[in-house]
Amino acid sequence: MAVVYMTEEGYKKLIEQIKQLESVERPRISAQIAEARDKGDLSENAEYDAAKEAQGLLEMKISQLKDTLSNARVIDESKLSVDSIQILSKVKVKDQKSGREMQYTLVSESEANLREGKIAVSTPIGKALLGKKIGDVVEIQVPSGLLHLEVLEISF
Repeated sequence: MAVVYMTEEGYKKLIEQIKQLESVERPRISAQIAEARDKGDLSENAEYDAAKEAQGLLEMKISQLKDTLSNARVIDESKLSVDSIQILSKVKVKDQKSGREMQYTLVSESEANLREGKIAVSTPIGKALLGKKIGDVVEIQVPSGLLHLEVLEISF
């Protein structure tokens, strides 16, 4: 797995998510398995099968999150600059066709959340904006066609 760059906040959220899964979800599923096992014949026990499957999925998720955590590198925000767009940049852009202004924060894939205006640097828009400066116009191929975005502001 490649290095995953993330904010201090994203790193802490990932740790909390792992703790939640290990200390709350894992014991809950173990209790469901024990309860289903107590009901007798396991060969025809759908509750037992479902609980075992849920346990497998949970363990897989915990393992994936721990892999992400082991490859995570927290970005030192004090060393970031507003000269050009980089990960963690807050970017205000203007769609040249519609005139609509939008603001995005470029983050790692694990922290992306469009409702919060956080887009991954690996998306077409994120890739196109990286390294650009205020006043630059980027042309981005998206499913709905060609976007022309002008960079208006860069901040953190």
